[in-house]
Formats: sequence, C-alpha cells, structure tokens
Amino acid sequence: MTVRKKLRAIMAGQRLVLMPGAYDALSARIIEAEGFQAMVAGGYAAVGSMLAQADMGQSNMRDYADHYARICAAVEVPVYVDADTGFGGVNNVRQMVRAFEAAGVAGLFISDQVFPNRCGYLPGKQIVPVEQMLSKVKAALDARRDPDLFIAARTDAAGVEGIDSAIARCQLFMDAGADMAKPMGVDAIADIKRVLREVGGPHMATLSQAAGPKARSLEELEAAGVCSATFPSVALFAAAHAVRHVLRTLKHGNSLAPCQDQLIPLDDYYELVGLKPLLAREESYDNAAAALARKRAAE
Repeated sequence: MTVRKKLRAIMAGQRLVLMPGAYDALSARIIEAEGFQAMVAGGYAAVGSMLAQADMGQSNMRDYADHYARICAAVEVPVYVDADTGFGGVNNVRQMVRAFEAAGVAGLFISDQVFPNRCGYLPGKQIVPVEQMLSKVKAALDARRDPDLFIAARTDAAGVEGIDSAIARCQLFMDAGADMAKPMGVDAIADIKRVLREVGGPHMATLSQAAGPKARSLEELEAAGVCSATFPSVALFAAAHAVRHVLRTLKHGNSLAPCQDQLIPLDDYYELVGLKPLLAREESYDNAAAALARKRAAE
C-alpha cells in the first residue's frame, strides 16, 4: 500500500491516530522509529527550524518543497504537510501541488488566509473572499497527478468572523471536492461535534503548543468521531528544550559529564541514521568494482 493510500485509510478510519510533527528529516526518522503510523510537517515547525523565526509566512514554495522532500525521503510512513495559502493564485497553487507531490507528500492542506500566511494561533489573521479560496481548491484538485494525494482546505474564519462563518466555508470546500475541510481554531469538543455533523468528511484535531493549554483529552476526541490528532510542534519544542538544557548545563558546569545521560548513545544514533546499511552498500560496490578490475586484469 502506498503512503497516500495509507493516509486515506487513516482519514477514513474509526480509531484516533496520533500524528506528531516533524521539523526535519532526523525528527521524522525518530517519529517513525517510535512506531507512529503517520506524521505531519507544518509551516510553524519548518520556519522555526529553518529560519529560527516565528511562523509569519517568511518562507516560499520551493524551500518548503525541498524541506518536505528531505522529510519524506527519510521515512516510509505518510507525511501530511502545510501548503500555507498555496503561495499565490491558482497558477501558483497548481505549481505547488505538482512540487509537493513530487516531493513525496501523502497529503496537504491550503489555507484561506491572505498572503503571507501566518500561524493560525497568532493574532492579526485575515482571510480572502471565499470565492478566491474555492478557486484555489479547484486548482489544487485539478493539479494532482495521483488521485490518492489527500487535499484538504483549511479556514481561519473562526478566529476572524466566528464559527458559523467557518462552518459555512467548510461546507463550500467540501462541495468543491476537497477531501477534508478544517476549521482552524475550532478546538472545543462541542464545536468539533458540530463540525462533524454539519460539514461531514473526516476531522483532524490540532494539538499545538502554539495554541496553549486546551481542556481536551484524546479519549474525548476519539469518542467525538475525530480520526486523527496532530501534534505539529511537539518535536520542535522538545528538541529546543533539550538542546537548551544540555548547553546550559555544559556552560555552567564547564564539563560534558553531567550531560551524558541526556545524550542519545552513539550506537543508538548510528542505528537511527542507518550507518550499517550505508557501510554495507559502500563495501558491496567496492567489492564489485575490485572484482571487475581483477577480471579485466586476468584477461
């Protein structure tokens, strides 16, 4: 089964699937190694890791495509990604879908914010007219070469115009053919149940550090009918905390010794990054080349 079919199976399932967020290829490999069935890769984590900045739309389509390609190449599980606003008009959206599809993503979502997009949990959001977003949705659907590529449409209308407007937009997105319509910031269980009733299609809950603490449990989300829960920034925040803690310990103690138990063991790291297969491949090619040289010399 392809990664895109796997993602579609997850989105059609009745069991809540947890999808942590990768901020680079190594974090993606760790997520996969810990047994998660799928993952997300969002703009918040990408801008934080690539630029060390808050996510306010500073990156571009090509940087994202390259970033996602490295993540997808590192794992064998589905990667669902953030396509911001599509990076422009319908022609930009078409180019983005083709580039992200070539990068290997299993699914993507586009947002109805004005360009440049910013994190949905930051203030100052603005949204485009719904007709403009519908054009982008149709352009995205028409651009995909693989019909299994999962394309979702996200609205930030709830934080701008209220939940009624967000639901109305999501209904239109589904009418346009989107595989999922996501009202960003609609996080309360009662509101999620309303979205599931009135919008239809699968629902993906977002549990982001950027949202601050939310009074929701995974059991409540699953009971409500949510098929997946994403943790788009959990690895980024964990890494930043761990690195800062170790470096502070190193600086204050002027010794690496107190940090040793907080570092991944060397053998574990090499297993994670696949050193043995790399060495075996290198040896195999060297042996084959040597054999070929010996055969030529003997003739």
